Amino acid sequence: MWGVTDESSENPLAELWGLFKRDDDVSWQHKALCSQTDPEAFFPEKGGSTRDAKRVCAQCEVREQCLEWAIDHDERFGIWGGMSERERRRYKKEHKERA
Repeated sequence: MWGVTDESSENPLAELWGLFKRDDDVSWQHKALCSQTDPEAFFPEKGGSTRDAKRVCAQCEVREQCLEWAIDHDERFGIWGGMSERERRRYKKEHKERA
């Protein structure tokens, strides 16, 4: 199983990687402003301020993709797309009711 590849393929490992379901396109992450800042701001201690992280998110061009990813993957920690876990739960519930 592992040694079988299409010999005409330019990249023989491409067949192997095809065994695993690709999550989705995450190329947006390279444009995320949070990747250029202190990650601790996006994962504050319980009761800590989320203000700095949300300020970065407000200026980020991929905020919507980030929020969508976090909701789709049920991300339970940190600030994603400018929302805390609690805010994402509320957002998801409100949008589920509308659908």
